[in-house]
Amino acid sequence: MSANPKEKVFVIDFGAQYAQLIARRVRECKVYSEIVPYDIPPEEIRSRGASALIFSGGPSSVYQKGAPVPDAGIFKLGLPVLGICYGHQLLARELGGRVEATGIREYGKTGLKVIGDSILFEGVPLEQAVWMSHGDSVVEAPPGFQVTASTGASPVAAMEDLERKFFGVQFHPEVIHTPMGMEVLKNFLFSAADLLPSWTMVSIIEKAVEDIRAQVGNEKIICGLSGGVD
Repeated sequence: MSANPKEKVFVIDFGAQYAQLIARRVRECKVYSEIVPYDIPPEEIRSRGASALIFSGGPSSVYQKGAPVPDAGIFKLGLPVLGICYGHQLLARELGGRVEATGIREYGKTGLKVIGDSILFEGVPLEQAVWMSHGDSVVEAPPGFQVTASTGASPVAAMEDLERKFFGVQFHPEVIHTPMGMEVLKNFLFSAADLLPSWTMVSIIEKAVEDIRAQVGNEKIICGLSGGVD
């Protein structure tokens, strides 16, 4: 296994409290992940070799003044994208769908119903419990998207555009309160994005050693560690 991962998932951070958890869950699926800011230039995403993108949730409304929005070029990179919560709403609005403040807030355990065929929900129950935390809702999917799940207050609780490999879910698959969340993430990583579960924590050590050797060569180095005292 190469110390430099060839497959990388960039978690685009829109201010989510769960951004670190999303990245951790991806790594638990044995795929390397990094958290990057929402305003990262598309050219940098390409040059750093990202294989897929996950749009995180966030505290903003997509209609709020100053709400975080990525460069539109991010949608033209040809990379698979999974939008979660705010990321789902952002994906819908930026690509021509409709997001509304319906006045009905979903928070906590919510019943989700899968509609029709879906890559994200392959192998999971058609009715399941998910964890929601949102006020706005996607009420109309963008052109090219198929609605794949709904709840009582979210007519477009999940959507997929298979041609462009764009996916969105209103719920949080990364939290333990969504029992089938890891299966949804794995379906995105392995079925939708065609990635391989080939990365482990050992790679971090290998990469660190490789970087140090590149810097120091055959020179000797001193490492000092400080331990806390009671």
